[in-house]
Amino acid sequence: MRMKQLGRSDLQVSPFCFGGNVFGWTADETTSFALLDRLLDADLTFIDTANVYSRWVEGHKGGESETVIGNWLKSRGSRDKMIIATKVGADMGEGFTMAPAHIRECVDASLKRLQTDYIDLYQSHYDDPNTPFEDVLGTFQDLIKAGKVRAIGASNITGERLQSALEISEKHNLPRYNSLQPLYNLYDRKDYETTLEPVVSANQVGVIPYYTLAAGFLTGKYRSEKDLGISPRGNRVGTSYLNARGLKILEAMDQVAERYSVTVAQIAVAWMMAQPSITAPIASATKIEQLEELIKATQLTLDQDALDVLNKASA
Repeated sequence: MRMKQLGRSDLQVSPFCFGGNVFGWTADETTSFALLDRLLDADLTFIDTANVYSRWVEGHKGGESETVIGNWLKSRGSRDKMIIATKVGADMGEGFTMAPAHIRECVDASLKRLQTDYIDLYQSHYDDPNTPFEDVLGTFQDLIKAGKVRAIGASNITGERLQSALEISEKHNLPRYNSLQPLYNLYDRKDYETTLEPVVSANQVGVIPYYTLAAGFLTGKYRSEKDLGISPRGNRVGTSYLNARGLKILEAMDQVAERYSVTVAQIAVAWMMAQPSITAPIASATKIEQLEELIKATQLTLDQDALDVLNKASA
């Protein structure tokens, strides 16, 4: 597997990142271990999670995904083979905050659940305008010096705020955000391409977008309102993607998928991997068969004609 540098950091990551939000939620520990085993076997060693996964589930308190990953790392002895990314800043009962004390408390909790001494990529899950970047980045600096974190990144932040954070890092000699985790896929293009892509491209920031499959819509399994009951994500698909533009995109994806004799989901991932500013798109699976489809997608290269068809339909 050809590895890619993440921003200006020392991290070398696989060109596809597995979304660990499913671990301990829609994938139990046995299934999660099987998924992780297959990912390692395929040299797809970049895993993204967050301390808040899966707090939204009744009876969960957050940390379930990290716990499953930690149990797997311990049982397989594979920590040095994996790049583990997690996040801090989502509501864990104290609201959305990147206050220094909160970061310090949460990083130790994540380390304990992950059963590791260090986190490869520690990300601010949400931008916190109430906490100065100097305080946030200064806290991250302390964690890096302590050996708890290797590199830092940001998620859910505007281009203007990301640019500001990068300038403050340079001015005050503080750690810089070497990755961005934005919403981006064949359907959700405008915000990233107009406000974020110029910033990351100019500043050599790696990009690991979430919702590569648009909550499952870009797998092609939701094509009418009757399909929305297939999974818990159906409601989001119905309100966000199941419209004339969405169906036009699926039609183009069908055309390209038929030409390559692959699935629509594989086309969605391959299109993302073809974008110059993207380091590693994030997608998840709850079954081995779904994961095999994603693995095949990482081996698919779309030609310019295919990219033109997809770009025109999703413009």
